[in-house]
Amino acid sequence: MRKLSYALLAALAASALAVPVAAAALPADVTAGQCIAGGGVIVISAVGDGSRGYTKRCVGGVHDGQTVLRHP
Repeated sequence: MRKLSYALLAALAASALAVPVAAAALPADVTAGQCIAGGGVIVISAVGDGSRGYTKRCVGGVHDGQTVLRHP
């Protein structure tokens, strides 16, 4: 009986870990000041060859992965 309980607990834990954490909520946009104050850095990347514009992302810190707004 006890082996069955441990097996059930292990199966439930494994299924909980398999769910992606990022799927729970989409990141919100932040300002450049919020990104830096939260310990992140702003990474600017060209879209395609650069003729279609650029994207800015906060990398690291509290706001990791969030889009940085153009205007505060």
